[in-house]
Amino acid sequence: QVQLVESGGGLVQAGGSLRLSCAASGRTFSALGWFRQAPGKEREFVATMRWNGVSIAYAVSVKDRFTISRDNAKNTVDLQMNSLKPEDTAVYYCAAGAVGGPSDFLYNNWGQGTQVTVSS
Repeated sequence: QVQLVESGGGLVQAGGSLRLSCAASGRTFSALGWFRQAPGKEREFVATMRWNGVSIAYAVSVKDRFTISRDNAKNTVDLQMNSLKPEDTAVYYCAAGAVGGPSDFLYNNWGQGTQVTVSS
């Protein structure tokens, strides 16, 4: 089992930035993804990367604003979010699995989530 703990959420004004971190421990895995779920909406894909740093992909809605990266010193996978919009408001989850990709069924370990709220 992989344990995932997200941090870094909060309240920010539109146009601002936040950096989310996902700390992983336990069994090894090959890929990590970030997903989000807004109130009343289904969970949606945000970004994914292989643990070795390749195969990075983003949702169209966040491409060029969000960056997924691995912090080797901290053993975390981070999501740098810039130019935030009110529609980015959601609970953000990190997930780990053997095969990364944009579909949540590809991941079998999930964190508890961290709230991101963007005010207009």
